[in-house]
Amino acid sequence: MKSKKIEGIVPVMITPFGDDGKIDYESLERLIEWYIAHGSDALFAVCQSSEMLFLSLEERAALGKFVVEKTAGRIPVVASGHVSDDPHGQLEELRVAAETGADGIVLVSNHLDPKNKGTETFMGNLKWLLGQLPKDIPLGMYECPAPYRRLLTDDELKFCADSGRFVLLKDVSCDLETIKRRVALTKGTPLAILNANAAIAWDAMKAGSRGFNGVNTNFHPDLYKWLYASSSGHPEFAKELANFLVLAALSEAFGYPVLAKMYHQRIGTFKTTKSRTITFDVRERFWALDAILDKVAEGTEMMRAKIAAL
Repeated sequence: MKSKKIEGIVPVMITPFGDDGKIDYESLERLIEWYIAHGSDALFAVCQSSEMLFLSLEERAALGKFVVEKTAGRIPVVASGHVSDDPHGQLEELRVAAETGADGIVLVSNHLDPKNKGTETFMGNLKWLLGQLPKDIPLGMYECPAPYRRLLTDDELKFCADSGRFVLLKDVSCDLETIKRRVALTKGTPLAILNANAAIAWDAMKAGSRGFNGVNTNFHPDLYKWLYASSSGHPEFAKELANFLVLAALSEAFGYPVLAKMYHQRIGTFKTTKSRTITFDVRERFWALDAILDKVAEGTEMMRAKIAAL
């Protein structure tokens, strides 16, 4: 199995919708170019941030194919769309993801153990899927928080790593010691541990997490890229930047992914902020939302200017 490395800064892609409620592919193409221009090393398409639970199978297929086509091999793309609990439904979804031409397909851990029964159920479903899926397609595992956060045990992770078929784990343990242990468990294997928690992003990188895969890559992937690739030469500024990124990430609680869509509407990437996940008026629910977004945007530009001056 030949595979590209899925590591570094890997944005979880958001999906633009038009006023008609359909996927806005014109805005999506601008978003892809924005990700690439701002230092992204790979893209994670058709994920929770993409609102995959609210997309039909046909939409998930079209979305994944479009991202693969428009990246044109410039950076790797992985895709999920794994939303079913029924094993046969999962197999269909993952085969559809593979047919997009993505460089890897990503399984969601909680759907392999939907009632949280434990390792026996998880491993039984995983082994069955592995026997059905094409063996030449690299795989990833995503500890998606919805419908519940199902973290891998050490034995489950070791099985995935030792199989040679997995190239990434999107880690949502939000725990630095867990990440350190996982890095050690997967040493010497193709499986990269990608932390998704901004609060420990820099510490996780220093501990061996091979990049960052969190939601704030939709605001400033380039800042995470600098922290990952260049922080060792400027430790004092790295602390300042890491602190800013922690504070900026607190904005996620204020209506993500609509908040990220508001940002991209501001900078001209998106036409609308429409979402299928959030249908209420986020400005009405969160009265200080625009002020929060102002601070995130201002801080992002300030940090970019400081990096340019180094």
